[in-house]
Amino acid sequence: MVAHAYTVAFEGVSARSVEVQCAVTPGLPAFSIVGLPDKAVSEARDRVRAALSSMSIALPSKRITINLSPADLPKEGSHFDLPIALALLAALDILPADEIERTISLGELSLDGALVPVVGALPAAMTAAREERTLLCPAASGAEAAWVGAAQVIAAKTLADVIRHFTGQSPLSPAEPGTVSDIGTGKDLRDVKGQERAKRALEIAAAGRHHILLVGTPGSGKSMLAARLPGLLPPLSPMEALETSMIHSLSGLLDEGGISRVRPFREPHHTASMPAIIGGGRSAKPGEVSLAHNGVLFMDEFPEFPRQVLETLRQPIETGEVMIARANAHIKYPCRFMLVAAANPCRCGYAFDPARACSKMPLCAQDYMGRISGPLMDRFDLRVEVPPVHFTDLDLPNSGERSEDIAKRVSAARAVQDTRYEKHNWIRTNADADGEVLKSATQLCTEGKAFLTKGAERFGLSARGYHRILRVARTIADLDQHECIAPAHIAEALSFRLSSFETV
Repeated sequence: MVAHAYTVAFEGVSARSVEVQCAVTPGLPAFSIVGLPDKAVSEARDRVRAALSSMSIALPSKRITINLSPADLPKEGSHFDLPIALALLAALDILPADEIERTISLGELSLDGALVPVVGALPAAMTAAREERTLLCPAASGAEAAWVGAAQVIAAKTLADVIRHFTGQSPLSPAEPGTVSDIGTGKDLRDVKGQERAKRALEIAAAGRHHILLVGTPGSGKSMLAARLPGLLPPLSPMEALETSMIHSLSGLLDEGGISRVRPFREPHHTASMPAIIGGGRSAKPGEVSLAHNGVLFMDEFPEFPRQVLETLRQPIETGEVMIARANAHIKYPCRFMLVAAANPCRCGYAFDPARACSKMPLCAQDYMGRISGPLMDRFDLRVEVPPVHFTDLDLPNSGERSEDIAKRVSAARAVQDTRYEKHNWIRTNADADGEVLKSATQLCTEGKAFLTKGAERFGLSARGYHRILRVARTIADLDQHECIAPAHIAEALSFRLSSFETV
């Protein structure tokens, strides 16, 4: 008799169904697993044997063969333990085979039969809903998987609970979804003294999801400004929350199965490797660019990142997705993030202060900022110089608008964009608009068109730079609730495109 159970293998954010076949045949006692298993899957036989032994279930003195189909698909991870155990128990007539075949299961087994939580329960639940099957997972993963309302999710603490459930002795209740978190960082933009131009740039960037570069002397407040950007962004929509949570589920970052509507804020160190930033490694896991999907990727000390890492960012910034190529697979992850980069103007950091700059100026600044290539610099919609704040200004009372007041304007501008692009599923903000969609969205008045043409010729804008000016001007007009883009909007967009540090 050949028994069948079902589980999933992960390919990016999607989960592909895998059939687990178990045959118990006469022959020398053996327990083998075939079908391109990795080391963790091959070791499942020892964990399954020990877990069954702890429940006083002895394996017969026969040959046990587990086949993971399709056999040419690589199988990775310890979540294959539970489906292998279920297929084996069905082959031994301990569990009803028809019930097992209507279930997709995943979970790691402890030696005492307890079920250990695994990553990827949310994508697995999506697959179970699509195939109209029940999902069986560890109790600690149930709250996460239960967010997919179209799938019935059963969560168990031990293998013994699973056996009692399928044999009708003690059926398990469906799992309940975890809590929704919408608590922000609590950091207010009003805490930043001065820097009104940088605050305005953050507002524009938040409204249109534009990439921004902050350049200033050490201690001028670049990191402080970036840390307050999430407070300006609207909460994730239900669709965005599900997209982001699926990526975080694969990385094991969902806290107790809860889904957050706060946009992610990732800040990798400048010593991070290429797989850490872009994704990859042994299991082709998502990198920081994907973990920041629908949120903010803050890269402090931007020129200090390895040049190869910086240049690799160019394509994800444009396409909103990253392809991790391997010899046996090509895995795609979404990465529609807002890039916020911060940098000192030179190695010593005081290129803007003649009294403190080093003797190597201006070559020091040219060499340091030259680490950011022209094509990468061209992808920043907003480039802002952050001047130093005098220590005597730190004792002044807080001034300026609160983050919540700015966030209201940002939400209003985002609402305008939602209406404008509602027929285009792949476009959500002005930064995403391209081609004919951008042309129809950027309605220039007569004076505005002439002003933009003159500015493009005067400053030698590339085609990409021209379109980015249009996108930023469109966002500024949306913040002002203007349908037509006026010369004032274009002038402000151009002012953020041209910065003094590029010519230091």
